[in-house]
Amino acid sequence: MTETEIHIIEGLRQQSPKVQQEALEQYGNYVWAQVVRLVTSVEDAEEVYQDVFVKVFGNIKMYDEERSSFRTWLSRIAYNESITFLRRKRQAIIYFEDNEGQADALSEAEVEETLGHGNEETVQLIRAAIRHLPPDEQAIITMFYYDEMSLKEIAYVTETIPTTVASKLSRTRKKLCKIIKMLQS
Repeated sequence: MTETEIHIIEGLRQQSPKVQQEALEQYGNYVWAQVVRLVTSVEDAEEVYQDVFVKVFGNIKMYDEERSSFRTWLSRIAYNESITFLRRKRQAIIYFEDNEGQADALSEAEVEETLGHGNEETVQLIRAAIRHLPPDEQAIITMFYYDEMSLKEIAYVTETIPTTVASKLSRTRKKLCKIIKMLQS
C-alpha cells in the first residue's frame, strides 16, 4: 500500500472533507471508467458515480486492507452500485442468445484468432460486441482486459471465487467471438 493510499484511507476514516476531495481527485477517473462501462447513459452514470463515493465515504470503516487493495475495494462498490442501478432501472439490454451452443463449441484458438488482433478495426468490433453482453459479463470482460485485474481481484469485486470468474470469462470470450462474427456478416 502506498503512502498516498494510507493517507487517503486514514483521512476518510476521520471524515476529512479535504481528504474526501483528494480521494475524488485520485480515484475519480478510475471509478468513472468502471461505472460508465456498465451504465452507458451519462446522466445515469453520474448518479451512480455519486452513489459510489457516498457509499465509500460512509463505509470506509468497513474497508479491510487484508482482503483487498483500496482500488479493488472501490471497484467492488462501483460494480455493485452499477448492477443495482441497472436492475432497479431494468435498463433494456440486448442479450445474445446462443441456443445451439455455438459459442461453447468454439475452441480457445478460434477465440484468440478473433479477439487477438490488436488492430483498430478489431478493437472497435470488440467494443461494439461488448455492448451486446449482460452487465455482469461486460464487467468481467472490462475488469480483466481494460483494468488488467487478476481473477482473484475480479472474484472479490463480484463476490464469487476465481474459478467461477475463469469459467465465466472463458464463456464470455467465446460469446464475444460469436457476436463479432455476427457483426461482421
